[in-house]
Amino acid sequence: MGFQWDWMRSRVSVPYLPTLGPLLPEAMSRELLEDVFAVAGTGDFLPHDKDRRWSEHKNEWVLVDSVVQDRERTLIPTLTSRGILRLHLYGAPELLSEAQETAAKLAALHGAANARVVWFQEHPNGLVASTRVQLRTFDSPVPAVNGIEMLSETPANVAMTFTAFSERMAGEGFAFLNSRLDAVGPVLVAAQNGQVAGAIGPMETMPDPIGRSRLLPQYFGVLPEYRGLGLGRRLWRAAMHWGRRHGADYQLLQTTAGGASDRLCRSEGLVGLGFVCTSGV
Repeated sequence: MGFQWDWMRSRVSVPYLPTLGPLLPEAMSRELLEDVFAVAGTGDFLPHDKDRRWSEHKNEWVLVDSVVQDRERTLIPTLTSRGILRLHLYGAPELLSEAQETAAKLAALHGAANARVVWFQEHPNGLVASTRVQLRTFDSPVPAVNGIEMLSETPANVAMTFTAFSERMAGEGFAFLNSRLDAVGPVLVAAQNGQVAGAIGPMETMPDPIGRSRLLPQYFGVLPEYRGLGLGRRLWRAAMHWGRRHGADYQLLQTTAGGASDRLCRSEGLVGLGFVCTSGV
């Protein structure tokens, strides 16, 4: 294919690779991208792929033969088993319209039901919906938090309410998580009035591409009637305590810019690494 890593690297404003998502800046490498290309279409996971915990087969892959590149832009398309085509644009935002046209053509070629362009900015743009990539390192002690327990250790009458909580919080992914509880790490919960009022999990770590231990992203939410009581912050801090205690070096998150989780993470001192934007075609 004659792919030029240096051409792409000079256009990377946010440490993010197709099918893998956000990374530590120092983990971005030619070799890692070559590994992503090598497993394209095989259904295999790379050893450090965070999605391994949810499925036996990778459901998104790079369309290697459709990568477009020159010194000004690198366009890397991916396709999911659900028929979603994502075209990752590494280049100036002014190239977005061109990228959208390319994405539409590739979607038609591959029979994709939906096409999107994923692009990156160092600074927020109020006109574009985006997620902020945030980094939390564990290089100092993190105190324990009272009143937050593992779901498996809560009284049975409280634990039984997690299903109802999950159904109400399905939009935040908890219904899916509830269906996988036996296969993933622990979930931390906050109880109020004998029921689960908020939760964060699953709590799991995994080595990254350069061998550092990362705390994997969690589902996180509080029931509407219990918001404003500080439960979200307590759950977050309890999760960070768990990560530190279990040897994590860091955590990377994507939070909706301006949303509640975004504001919480910013107030907790996480470092912003830039913004990931998605535009429909």
